[in-house]
Amino acid sequence: MILSSGECDTIMQVREKNPHHLLGMHLFHKTDPSLKSSNRKKSNPITQTGVVVRAMLANATKVEVVPVHDKEKPSFPLVQLHPSGLFEGSVLGCDEVYAYDLVITDYQGRVRRTRDPYSFLPSVDSQTEFLFAKGDERRLFDKLGAHIREYDGVKGVAFAVWAPNAQRVSVVGDFNGWDGRYYPMRSLGVSGIWEIFVPGLDAGIRYKYEIHDCNGALRLKTDPMGFEFEIAPRTASIVCDIEGYEWADSDWMESRMGRNWLAEPISIYEVHIGSWMKKSAFASFNYRELAPHLIEHVKKMGFTHVEFLPIAEHAYYPSWGYQVTGYYAPTSRYGSPKDFMYLVDQLHQAQIGVIVDWVPAHFPMDDFALARFDGTALYEHADPRQGYHQDWGTYIFNYGRNEVKNFLTANALFWLEKYHVDGLRVDAVASILYLDYSRKHGEWVPNKYGGRENLEAIEFLQHFNHLAHTEYPGAITIAEESTAWPQVTRPPYMGGLGFDFKWNMGWMHDTLAYFQKEPIHRKYHHNNLTFGMLYHYHENFILPFSHDEVVHGKGSLMQKMPGDDWQKAANNRSLLAWQWLYPGKKLLFMGCEFGPRSEWNENESLPWHILEQGPYHSGIQRLVADLNKIYRAESPLWHSDYRVGGFQWIDCSDYHQSTYSFFREGQKSDDVLLVVMNLTPIPRYGYRVGLPRNGKWMEILNTDAEVYAGSNAGNGGGIQAEPIEYHGQPWSALLTLPPLGVCVFKYKGKHS
Repeated sequence: MILSSGECDTIMQVREKNPHHLLGMHLFHKTDPSLKSSNRKKSNPITQTGVVVRAMLANATKVEVVPVHDKEKPSFPLVQLHPSGLFEGSVLGCDEVYAYDLVITDYQGRVRRTRDPYSFLPSVDSQTEFLFAKGDERRLFDKLGAHIREYDGVKGVAFAVWAPNAQRVSVVGDFNGWDGRYYPMRSLGVSGIWEIFVPGLDAGIRYKYEIHDCNGALRLKTDPMGFEFEIAPRTASIVCDIEGYEWADSDWMESRMGRNWLAEPISIYEVHIGSWMKKSAFASFNYRELAPHLIEHVKKMGFTHVEFLPIAEHAYYPSWGYQVTGYYAPTSRYGSPKDFMYLVDQLHQAQIGVIVDWVPAHFPMDDFALARFDGTALYEHADPRQGYHQDWGTYIFNYGRNEVKNFLTANALFWLEKYHVDGLRVDAVASILYLDYSRKHGEWVPNKYGGRENLEAIEFLQHFNHLAHTEYPGAITIAEESTAWPQVTRPPYMGGLGFDFKWNMGWMHDTLAYFQKEPIHRKYHHNNLTFGMLYHYHENFILPFSHDEVVHGKGSLMQKMPGDDWQKAANNRSLLAWQWLYPGKKLLFMGCEFGPRSEWNENESLPWHILEQGPYHSGIQRLVADLNKIYRAESPLWHSDYRVGGFQWIDCSDYHQSTYSFFREGQKSDDVLLVVMNLTPIPRYGYRVGLPRNGKWMEILNTDAEVYAGSNAGNGGGIQAEPIEYHGQPWSALLTLPPLGVCVFKYKGKHS
């Protein structure tokens, strides 16, 4: 036996950090005293060179080494050194290592032939290690994880994982009986990356990493970079080839590049895939089944984009995807990665953009995933004052660690690259930015200047936004940020965070608080609807009525509205009209387009049947479709969302009657819309409103129209300006304001 007893023990006990040094083929030198040189002056023992091969094989009784390329090289048998499957064999007279196969006979007499995993060079190069340590390996998803590769004509899977504090890492799965003794991985040194290439494996193989952590404990972990996972509650990673999908969305992708989304209509339909529409009480549509139904509905309703609640794999279904356990895999609940590609592709071909929720703020404490990955706080902060999120019972990423920052930024690029998504909506940005977020005095650690700003997180967000926009022009990033943090939507070179848009949470809360009031009390809260314009131009806002507003006892939008059924529906219509006519892009959670009477439940399908129950729900649905139609057709409603002058109040002070009037201006000076709202159930006749232009104004929308289940009070199709100064405007007209209604008038010019 060439292997020493100590080396044998390290293999048997799986304690060797670099098993490739002992396993596989190696040169050795043997001095034989019985053989003397022919030197006349001195007779010296001859040193011979040979090769030794060691292999750790389960269920093997006989093993032979057979050369692959050079048939002149020797074949020779391996001898079993230990019953658990350690084999060794050697041959003299060979002065170089060579490619070989192992011919293995098992206990049932079956014979298989395979290349030795320990005969290959590292599958991760030094450049990757260097860039990863710097936090700048932008294509990390092509380097770590499980990838189907071919080396020296041999197809297999290259596994690579970051676990710098582990004593040993093995890849385990169906292919080795989940036994960590049989495929221990090689440590590449200071980078903390472990790797191995296993010949003969292919897509569909289940696997995990068995980690002998820094404390001596064994941990069984899913792949942080895994592309596919078992369906929950099972948690194994699955080898998956995500290359080769034939995309047919090139027209969309080309048109997206370089677009100025600030000056374009964006109307987003927010979707939770599992509960949008079910095919039975217990089964949701998969990605491919969902595509035609969702596309038909989104096209019918006129939305420009779909935003999916987090798609990334999550073990806990009631988290709606916000507790991610597989950052690089679309959840397998609804199909394979290529099935999700198909859904995105089909949406793009229908000219519908795709945004996905992205969750870099925190991750769950599930023992099989990222938490304490190698026995240390690897992805998270060790100090619970920095690394534990008290509100959600989750861990907080350590944004100051280069490798963690790289893991997240590469993940953002991954979704933009591999799945063609058009945008990322970043969840819980406020919790990322503030060290004292939801913490009392003494429960947080100040930054180096003594402040509460998370400096490393700021740099991470700026870096992520820079990469997303420079690597994928036309992609958009959206911040769910609920505080007054400055310059969220300004570029990093100006000191901003670099997002394109920010959810206007203040507008949303103020608006809902107002509309939930009984109309008789609204005059005391008039400023709820006017306050938002005081800060509107500080950021590029999206106006959200999201999933968060229709869960946890908050009720649906329809439930929030006061009054009887007629008033609830009228208020709901006015609420949605206010959202669409106010400056800023739009987001509406699924179902809110037809006014469900109960809040959203992720375990049930949306109540589509209520569209057949009376006129109110179908009326709301028709209104939303018309709002989107008008929104996309009329440039005043989107072209100047963020330009001073694009919005102007005509009268925002008539609190006694709870009325509001304003106009929106588009690309041309005569491209003007007038909006007038009466948010009481009392119709108002002969209500004079000042006008900025002389001529005919056509009524293009009235939320009280009969087609929306309203009372059909209106203005006969339009109004004519009179030369009477009013509201500081040179012209004016008398209007009929319908009860709990909103009217929109389009300027048509002077009479000829």
